Amino acid sequence: MLLRQKLAQYGFESNDDYDYHLSCLLNANGKQIRCLNIEGDSQRRKTAFAQALGMAMEFKHQLYHDFTEQNPLEENILPDIKDEKGAKALPITSYDKTVSDACAFSEAEQTLLILDQIQAADFREHIRLFHFLESGVWTIQTGEFYANKRHLFVFMISETPLYHSLQKISFRVWVGRTSDHLIQYQPKDLDLPEKAKPMLLSLEKLFFYLGITPIESEYRRLIDDITLRVCNIEQLKYSIFGWVEGVERSLLYNEEAIPLLSQALTAIQDFQCLDNLELKGIKE
Repeated sequence: MLLRQKLAQYGFESNDDYDYHLSCLLNANGKQIRCLNIEGDSQRRKTAFAQALGMAMEFKHQLYHDFTEQNPLEENILPDIKDEKGAKALPITSYDKTVSDACAFSEAEQTLLILDQIQAADFREHIRLFHFLESGVWTIQTGEFYANKRHLFVFMISETPLYHSLQKISFRVWVGRTSDHLIQYQPKDLDLPEKAKPMLLSLEKLFFYLGITPIESEYRRLIDDITLRVCNIEQLKYSIFGWVEGVERSLLYNEEAIPLLSQALTAIQDFQCLDNLELKGIKE
């Protein structure tokens, strides 16, 4: 099964293939922990990609931390101990616990650590994370935790560029709100008769203007509307905006889109007419 198909099984659909990116990450030379920097304009779609990729790679353990979540301190992690001056040890943050757990799991099994929304972390944590990725050692109050660099992978997600040193030791991948790869669907790909080809070509021109590349599930939902419900340009707009991720509404309602929408609607109506005539002939 292709990686793209595996990702779709776990909730991330795209026309783009990430096999090459994954190969670069897996075969990277270096002594540091292997790290993937996930960039893009897709906001939480990047998180969906990270989670799905982790599932597709079949990690035994997958740990996650979001720096924008206000996690309370884990008060019960440390025992009730005091130092030589009688001061109690401070509780460990959920972030420290997550990274420490990742280190522990990686000793024997393949482990993934996903760090989301890193831009919200204090800059000192960026530096601390850089040293961890290089050394494989995570230091907290209770001591040091050692990661097995062969078993641990780290996926980082940030809405702003990473700290320079972090970027230097990670492989960067782009996950956009729309796919870069355009698949030219044939009628058979969407379970349509060959006479649907002019309709698909007219829709393809419209998609090119809109700067979108619908994935198969989006296209199938759109085709369902087109064949059963779309009767005018407004309804076509509603269906495209409703089903296809990444559509800029301003482009869809721009005057420049009207000729392309009209051509698409004409092709749709021609297909609907041919389809109805065929059904009528069958009934008769």
